Amino acid sequence: MEITFGDIQETALIPLAIKASETSRPNARIKDEKAKQIIEALEVDVSKFDPFMSHEGVVARTIMFQEELKKLLKEYPDALCINLGCGFDDKFSQVDNGRLTWFDVDLPDQIAVRRKVYEDRERCTMMDGSALDGEWTTQLPKSDMNIIVMEGVLEYFSKDQVKTCLNMLCDSFDHGYLLAELHSPFLEKNSKHHDAVKNTNATFGWGTKSGKEYLELEPRLKFVSETSYNEEMKKYSIPGKLMAIFGKNINNRLAVFNW
Repeated sequence: MEITFGDIQETALIPLAIKASETSRPNARIKDEKAKQIIEALEVDVSKFDPFMSHEGVVARTIMFQEELKKLLKEYPDALCINLGCGFDDKFSQVDNGRLTWFDVDLPDQIAVRRKVYEDRERCTMMDGSALDGEWTTQLPKSDMNIIVMEGVLEYFSKDQVKTCLNMLCDSFDHGYLLAELHSPFLEKNSKHHDAVKNTNATFGWGTKSGKEYLELEPRLKFVSETSYNEEMKKYSIPGKLMAIFGKNINNRLAVFNW
């Protein structure tokens, strides 16, 4: 596996380090052997990217996105699924039903590094593409239903960039679902205090109190649901329970939209 520390954007190291760490634990709540292989191949200390609360948040969002995807795939088993801004994430192996068609999409430099550790699989293809430009969507097969996943992506976008992305998705796909990770205005103003992101050069973009604020940017969107990661995190630890009580409007959420 020819991959070096400099190949990977720092924000991509956070979920990688956490998934690898959780996979190594007894009674792991999520399993991601590929993340473990990548972290081991890097041969560097990534512990600063794996603090307790971020660890619990990434585990929670992994479980929640997986459950939401499986629920949608029961209704639309032949859907075209796109992991937009995929990084090193491998949702395909978590939810594959033997019928869906999957594309892992990211910027060319990220896909180039991803190809060092992943290969295209039957019904799962890597593709260069931007969340702000829909040109890549013309290469996709047509489908009656499209499911777009954006985990760990939109929170780094400005409000204008979020609007551009939402407009692009609705222009490019006749019908679809968007599963998006959203964050709060508090986090938008406090990137430097986030226990993992503070160790990178990244800063959070536009934060919202509710996913319904997205509807103002793209009128074709319909709001389906929104669930705080607290709902999953509180199942496992006292800090998670306390976060659900005292930080209920601060934690990130999984929001679902359709059009």
